[in-house]
Amino acid sequence: MNPLHLLIVLLLLSCAGYFIGRKKAFSVAGGVQGLQQLHSRPVHYGALTAIWCGIPAIVVYAAWLAFEPSIITGIVFNGLPEAFRSLPDGRLNLMLNDIRNLVNGNIVSAASDPMIRQAADRYIELQRISSISLAVASVSLGLLALVFVRSRIVPTLRARNQVERIVRYLLIFCSTIAIFTTIGIVLSVLYEAIRFFQIVPVTDFLFGLKWSPQMAIRADQVGSSGAFGAIPVLAGTVMVSMIAMAVAAPIGLMSAIYLSEYANRRVRAIVKPLMEILAGIPTVVYGFFAALTVAPFIRDSGHAIGMTISSESAMAAGLVMGVMIIPFVSSLSDDVINAVPQSLRDGAYALGATPSETVRQVVIPAAFPGIVGSLLLAVSRAIGETMIVVMAAGLSANLTANPFQAVTTVTVQIVTLLVGDQEFDSPKTLAAFALGLLLFIVTLALNVVALVVVRKYREQYE
Repeated sequence: MNPLHLLIVLLLLSCAGYFIGRKKAFSVAGGVQGLQQLHSRPVHYGALTAIWCGIPAIVVYAAWLAFEPSIITGIVFNGLPEAFRSLPDGRLNLMLNDIRNLVNGNIVSAASDPMIRQAADRYIELQRISSISLAVASVSLGLLALVFVRSRIVPTLRARNQVERIVRYLLIFCSTIAIFTTIGIVLSVLYEAIRFFQIVPVTDFLFGLKWSPQMAIRADQVGSSGAFGAIPVLAGTVMVSMIAMAVAAPIGLMSAIYLSEYANRRVRAIVKPLMEILAGIPTVVYGFFAALTVAPFIRDSGHAIGMTISSESAMAAGLVMGVMIIPFVSSLSDDVINAVPQSLRDGAYALGATPSETVRQVVIPAAFPGIVGSLLLAVSRAIGETMIVVMAAGLSANLTANPFQAVTTVTVQIVTLLVGDQEFDSPKTLAAFALGLLLFIVTLALNVVALVVVRKYREQYE
C-alpha cells in the first residue's frame, strides 16, 4: 500500500473512532435524557477514542518509514557477495546509489550488471513486504486500540481529564521540538563559526574593512590569504534595510491609521485586501521589477542631473524592498490599532479632542507595543531578504555611505559562499556560518532593544 494512502486510512480510522466513541457514550447513558449521568460530554469520549485509535498507529507508521530505508539497505548489503562488500567505501556508495536508482526507475550505467539488478529486485521485494507489514501492523494497532477504549467507556470514565492531559502533553511536545530545533540551529552555526574563527581571527572578521572571501590561486595575488572583514557586508545590510524601512514604516503606519480610524467600511473592505496582495507577490518578481524598472530609472534620472549612479544600487533594492514589506507593517499595525478599546476613543471625544488628537495622543500610545512589534518584524524581513538584493544591488562588498553604489548584504553573501564546489572545510565556506552567527546576534540585539523599549513604555502608560 502506498504510504500516503495508508496515512489516509489511519486518519479515517481515527475519525471513525470518534463517532464510535460518541455513540458508545450515548448508549451507556441510555440516550439523551441520561447524559447528565456521564462524567464528561460525549464529544470527550469520542475524542479519547479517536486519540487512542490514531496516535499510536501514526507513531508506528512514522517510526517504520523513518527506519525502513536503512534496514532494507542493510539487508540488501548483507546479501551481496563478499567481493562486493569488500569494495572501498567510495565505490560501495556508488553501487548502492545505482541500486536505489534502479529501484526508483532511473536508468543508470550499471543497469546491465546482473548482480546490481538482482540486488535492486531484492530491494523492491523487501519494500513490498515492508509496505504490507506496515499496513497490517498500523491498522491492527488502531483497531485493537479502538476495541480496547470502547470497552472502557463507562459513565464514570474521566474522558475529559484524559483528553486534556493528552492535549497538554502534545502541546509540551510541540513546544519542546521548537525549542530543541532552535538550540540545534544555534549550536550547529556556532560550531562551524568557531571552526572559522580558528582560521581567521575574530578581530579581523569583526573589524576588517575588506571582504574578499575568494581564495587566491597565486601567492602574488592581492589578498592571497583571503579578506574576511565583515564591516562592508554588515554596512550594506544596514543601508538597504534603512532605506526599506524609510519607505515601509511611514507608508504602512499611515495607511493602517487611515484604514482603522478614517476609512469607512466599504473603502476598508476594498483597500486592505488590495494592499495585502503585495505580500503574496514572489520576491523574484520584485527583484525583476527592481532590476528592469527601478534601477534603470534611478540611473537615468541621476545622469539627467549630472550624477554618476551605478546600474545596481542600494537605493533600488531598498525602495523595492520597502514596497514589499509595506503590507507587514500596515496589516499588523491595523490589527493592533483596531484592538485598542473603543472606550478610550469615546473618552477622548468626550473631553473635546479632535479625531487627529485622539489618534496622536490616545490610540497610538495605546497601540505602541504592537506597532513596535510590526516594525521589528518588518526589519527582520528586510534583513533576511536575498533575491531583491542579488538582482538590484549586486554582489560587490563596497564600504560606502553612498546609496547609489552597488552593495551586498549578509544573506546574499551566505548564499554565494555556500553555492559552488568549494571544499566545506575552506575558510570561504565556513565564513557563511560566521556571517549567520553575526546576523543572529544582531537580530537578537534588535529584539532585546525592542522588548526593553516596549516594557518601559508600558510602565509609563499604565
